[in-house]
Amino acid sequence: MNRLTADEFKNEIKTPLIVVLDNVRSLHNVGSVFRTADAFLVEAVYLCGITSTPPHSEIHKTALGAENTVDWKYFEDTNQALSELKSNSYTVFAIEQAVGSTMLPNLKLEKSKKYAVILGNEVKGVQQSVVDACHGCIEIPQFGTKHSLNVSVTGGIIIWEMFNLLQDSTL
Repeated sequence: MNRLTADEFKNEIKTPLIVVLDNVRSLHNVGSVFRTADAFLVEAVYLCGITSTPPHSEIHKTALGAENTVDWKYFEDTNQALSELKSNSYTVFAIEQAVGSTMLPNLKLEKSKKYAVILGNEVKGVQQSVVDACHGCIEIPQFGTKHSLNVSVTGGIIIWEMFNLLQDSTL
């Protein structure tokens, strides 16, 4: 099935993307984001605030070991992660419904840049102070009666789209 070993994964060229989880409470959502990050060679997952960290059996249940392959880092406060990302020249987007947000189908990225996306709490979304400090917001268009998606589903959609936009033609 052409799967990488854990060592091969660690040495593989990564998608220039870091996924930040801002106070995500569900360990299954955390594990799911790890698994998607592994699938699309994401650089790292930053876990912030109340977001649990590996090792944890409930994260492992959905990550299926991806918590051991994808690099991760914990921050007590999401604004600390945001400051570090900006100081390392990442363009940072909150994934949030906001005035002036960029609809995902309209998103344009430069392959020469590094990006980070912030996914928010299942109930409250991305903290307003974090949204305000980001370079912008990305919104996934929705056409039904509900106006939100599960955070792990949102992560999957965003990671996949950014992977495609940043993909090196050699992949």
